[in-house]
Amino acid sequence: MPLQIEASWREVLQEEFSQPYFEDLIEYVKHEYGEHTCYPPGNKIFAAFNRTPFEQVKVVVIGQDPYHGAGQANGLCFSVADGVKHPPSLINIFKEISKDLNQPYPESGNLERWADQGILLLNTVLTVRESMAGSHQKKGWEKFTDAVIKKISEERKDVVFLLWGGFAKGKAKLIDEKFHFILETGHPSPLSANRGYWFGNQHFSRANRFLQEKGIKPVKW
Repeated sequence: MPLQIEASWREVLQEEFSQPYFEDLIEYVKHEYGEHTCYPPGNKIFAAFNRTPFEQVKVVVIGQDPYHGAGQANGLCFSVADGVKHPPSLINIFKEISKDLNQPYPESGNLERWADQGILLLNTVLTVRESMAGSHQKKGWEKFTDAVIKKISEERKDVVFLLWGGFAKGKAKLIDEKFHFILETGHPSPLSANRGYWFGNQHFSRANRFLQEKGIKPVKW
């Protein structure tokens, strides 16, 4: 499984790739993919980086680990391939967008259209074994993706970070609020959303308003 990652990220993250923990992580992932069915497909593990070069990042959405059902994960957090049934969290994301921006609910759950506009759809763990949520946690991915968040915080400015749920909110400590805009709310999962912690957050209009104020092209959500 070759390390397929876009050139600007390869340069920015060069130090991480040479760390012993990362080499161990890649060996672990190779073994898992060799012995078990894992997601996303090997060529999609770094899809978030490959669709959104470092210098183009203007919004970061932080997820946890990929969908673990067949045909769902495509390497972008909360996203599924065209034609795949929308998972519950994605349904709630789309419902909030529809209400917040007064636009139709989208047909496709494929968020590549977001990634191509500068939205880094970053799971903190990039791989998972089939039907075993969280199975690749604490193997090194979290250290790597924490480094990604820190690099964006340190080397970019005026980036919007959308932190949904307690896990994502825990990443706020890696981000310098003097140079970036952090929006926090509950997770879009039904458990959280149905308790009133998601709907009405208006993160999508608020993110666009911030970007426009900074002279950055808003997102077509």
